Amino acid sequence: MVVKVILLIVFFAIMLGIGFYSRKHATNVNGFVLGGRSVGPWLTAFAYGTSYFSAVVFVGYAGQFGYKYGIASTWIGIGNALLGSLIAWVVLGRRTRIMTKHLKSMTMPDFFGKRYDSNSLRVAASMIAFIFLIPYTASVYNGLSNLFGMAFDIDYRICVLVMALLTGVYVIVGGYMATALNDLVQGIIMLFGIVAVIAAVLSGHGGFIAAIKELAGVPSEVMPGAYASFFGPDPLNLLGVVILTSLGTWGLPQMIQKFYAIKDEKSVHTGTIISTLFAVVVAGGCYFLGGFSRISGVQAAADGTIAYDTIIPMMLSSLPDILIGVVIVLVLSASMSTLSSLVLTSSSTLTLDFIKPLFIKQMDDKKQLIWMRVLLAFFIIISVVIALDPPAFIAQLMGISWGALAGAFLAPFLYGLYWKGVTKAAVWASFACGIGITVSNMFLNYIASPINAGAIAMIAGLVVVPVVSLLTPKMKKSDVDEIFACLNEKVVVEQRMALPEEEE
Repeated sequence: MVVKVILLIVFFAIMLGIGFYSRKHATNVNGFVLGGRSVGPWLTAFAYGTSYFSAVVFVGYAGQFGYKYGIASTWIGIGNALLGSLIAWVVLGRRTRIMTKHLKSMTMPDFFGKRYDSNSLRVAASMIAFIFLIPYTASVYNGLSNLFGMAFDIDYRICVLVMALLTGVYVIVGGYMATALNDLVQGIIMLFGIVAVIAAVLSGHGGFIAAIKELAGVPSEVMPGAYASFFGPDPLNLLGVVILTSLGTWGLPQMIQKFYAIKDEKSVHTGTIISTLFAVVVAGGCYFLGGFSRISGVQAAADGTIAYDTIIPMMLSSLPDILIGVVIVLVLSASMSTLSSLVLTSSSTLTLDFIKPLFIKQMDDKKQLIWMRVLLAFFIIISVVIALDPPAFIAQLMGISWGALAGAFLAPFLYGLYWKGVTKAAVWASFACGIGITVSNMFLNYIASPINAGAIAMIAGLVVVPVVSLLTPKMKKSDVDEIFACLNEKVVVEQRMALPEEEE
């Protein structure tokens, strides 16, 4: 117990220290929200990765999908690394940085408003982000309850309050830079922690080969050895999970905003590699670990249900105290990094894209900072209240948050970066399609899996936007050309970054 408490105290002290160290970067709105658009590759890559993978992934998703699909659940982590990190950085990173700076946009709703010349789109996007980020924020706490019950004889509610207080302090004081620096520290902890935990769990089963043999012996209705097979017992639903958890990041405001802040071209290249490797280790490791859950003594309840959130804590309960302490800090790191990103995104979006344009149009820099800090505290309080006593519909809503946000935002954001022909009507159609599919399915349940509903909403948006754009009035050509002019500006780079044109 002493070891675990010491690790927590050191961890919390570092987080707070970084917060107060970073306050010099948070003296204006640009610095508070985007770190002055001068954040290097390591900080950006780790900020992206740690915002991606929270306790929801490590405890909830790894346990649930590892139990359902066995060792094949590792494909989810591979998909997260390739589609959710590598390709996302290649396709979105540079263009997002260039165009958002040109438009002087600091948030995703602000991008929609300026890219499509519509204040209504900006306000609507800010409300969608606000509504669906709040329950996701609350869900971040859920992965902690069973772990803390296993490791400490303290009330889970105390853990939630302490975590929320510490996160609130360092984000309110230091803004984006405090979040990014803490994400670097938290990301390093996550990397070493997941490797140590996997090694310890496999060792407890006699090593990797012995564990695979044991897993192959688990009976399955599909085929013998299904849970140790390449694609598992249900490859179609597994694909739905890969799409939602990988492609979904392309439309999440708290993820895309990381590209707004990156420093330069070199940082994009380096950040792409770092972010991808981080995802391979952390996401791949989490789902790989969860794949062995069926040989770790998981028991179904009397009615046949499985408490998925208890699977990973139960797998870890037999580890040495020092490793349990590492796991607690690992999950706290994952949770606090995601929480800080979510509340910073929520407060900045509501201030800049809702309150300012609708109610206080003449809001100077100082007042915007005050509003963001007040709302940041407000969002943390709301998420704590929900996490301490979650109603049933919130539990459902948490599962569709990614699908609703990405279903609404992914297509108009992606097409908006590359295609001049996107229309305002197409963006509205994408908003309606993404929210409509995921929310209606929550009540009508016409798509059995909420995960598949979210994946379908994203794919539907990618089809709806070009179709509606071809059938509806185009934006004024001169306005669109001016927006895309930033991509044609001449820049000077070192030869190692680009090959020169050969003279004839």
